[in-house]
Amino acid sequence: MNELFLKYGCNPNQKPARVFVEGDLPFEVLNGRPGYINLLDALNGWQLVSELREATGLPAAASFKHVSPAGAAVAEPLDDVLKKIYFAEGIELSEQATAYVRARGADRMSSYGDFAILSDECDAPTANYLKREVSDGVIAPSYSPEALEILKSKRGGNYLVLKMNPDYEPPAVETKQVFGVTFEQKRNDIKISDACLEDVPTQNKNFTPEARRDLFIALITLKYTQSNSVCYTKGGQAIGIGAGQQSRVHCTRLAGNKADYWFLRQCPKVLDLPFKKGVKRPDRDNAIDVYLGGETFNDSWENLFTVKPAPLTADEKISWLENLRGVSLASDAFFPFGDNIERAHLSGVEFIAQTGGSIRDDNVIETCDKYNIAMAFTHIRLFHH
Repeated sequence: MNELFLKYGCNPNQKPARVFVEGDLPFEVLNGRPGYINLLDALNGWQLVSELREATGLPAAASFKHVSPAGAAVAEPLDDVLKKIYFAEGIELSEQATAYVRARGADRMSSYGDFAILSDECDAPTANYLKREVSDGVIAPSYSPEALEILKSKRGGNYLVLKMNPDYEPPAVETKQVFGVTFEQKRNDIKISDACLEDVPTQNKNFTPEARRDLFIALITLKYTQSNSVCYTKGGQAIGIGAGQQSRVHCTRLAGNKADYWFLRQCPKVLDLPFKKGVKRPDRDNAIDVYLGGETFNDSWENLFTVKPAPLTADEKISWLENLRGVSLASDAFFPFGDNIERAHLSGVEFIAQTGGSIRDDNVIETCDKYNIAMAFTHIRLFHH
């Protein structure tokens, strides 16, 4: 048996804490000391990016917080606007770095203090981007010598760096304990493939190649997101993830609001906010979130700007969001009512993949047809707890 003693469990009072396996641990600690939640994020996230890599053939990345992804993406090129809102202007970006920049950029507020997950080798461009951001650790199958030196210098030398064995195959049956009771189940090894998009009950049956890619990303992301969960995707990345809600329509609203914020950050009025030189990235992220929420800036917020910014009005938001189109949406279980589709439509959703099987499927299909949305029934449920 191999074991690794941890700093503590979920909370500092939960000591001792360890992980162990019969045989060799599938990862190696190259720097720092892991905590319990660090490893939950790392191991769940590794499965996610490995499946994205297999499904799309592109380097993939995820940004994890509290055992759910804040973002996930593959290495599709970034345009100048996305480089600006992701703070990636004027820096070298490899494919792996691009995937992580997209994953972290989906929801920068939630990604603050994340665990970074990389499908491919961590190279110097990826390490340099990670070094500037507030992050707890990273897991990758390998590291270039330069990247490893960069990461070892982060957080006073305590940044957590894990090397994953990409050939590791977990047992078919997994167990966990809750309140002294051991639970056992077959590991969820279902594959997301073209078969998930074959049953299309809507009038519109056309899924573009980009939509198929984005639906695969959404479904794989949901497989490792605390349920209930819904994911909006566009351009090879998640743009809004709603996790752990008891009501599915609340997932759809939460994720839709995040997708709206992602797009509103690209509005010229937001891009041109007059920040003072030297304002830190987390402060900018917080200020933009407050600005988009329509809250009144107090004196401490106003000190971030050279002049007080004019508000982004409700009409301006509506006008800009009308340009958001071609969004894909997936759900980890069936949509019980058409209200989810109504909310999704407001965030530019044109393609949907969901389990199907609700007694109100007819209402959901009818609502999709109302907006010419193409929807597939996957016939698989992706609950994750």
